[in-house]
Amino acid sequence: METDEVLMNRYCEGDTKALEVLFDRHARGVHAFLARMVRDGALAEDLLQSTFLSVVRSADRYQRGSPVMPWLLTIAANAARDSLRRAKLNPEVLAEVSQPDSAHEPAMSDPAMRRRIEAAFAELPVQQREAVVMHKVNGLSFEQIADALDITSTAARIRAHRGYERLRELLGDLA
Repeated sequence: METDEVLMNRYCEGDTKALEVLFDRHARGVHAFLARMVRDGALAEDLLQSTFLSVVRSADRYQRGSPVMPWLLTIAANAARDSLRRAKLNPEVLAEVSQPDSAHEPAMSDPAMRRRIEAAFAELPVQQREAVVMHKVNGLSFEQIADALDITSTAARIRAHRGYERLRELLGDLA
């Protein structure tokens, strides 16, 4: 099995099948990241397509040998931020986006607990939510998060720590 970096290098050299393998390998994780960021499954699907379209457009800027997943999440995070920024300018879109889409989330046995966790997560500022999702859900190190968000690893740790602390406050007895 080829590494993501080998596949991306092959894609940069013109092998379109390599991008298909990368898409198959990471689409689900990137979609889950986007769905948590924008809290809308259909919008996350659109942003997933935009993310991989951006990969195609910016393949020449990929630094060969660099970890691919943080690079993908950087592109996805930028797409999510742009979408959320546009939604703030359009109140109708913001109302639509504020409704979480549970069809794309893992099943949880207690629907009330799920709603409580989703509500707490939605209260996090976007920067903290990004760091928490990248760390806890996508399993990235703080160094990888820092690279993905173009911040220092200390800033990544602080954002995640503040996000975890805020979740503990909001969830109280569940945390």
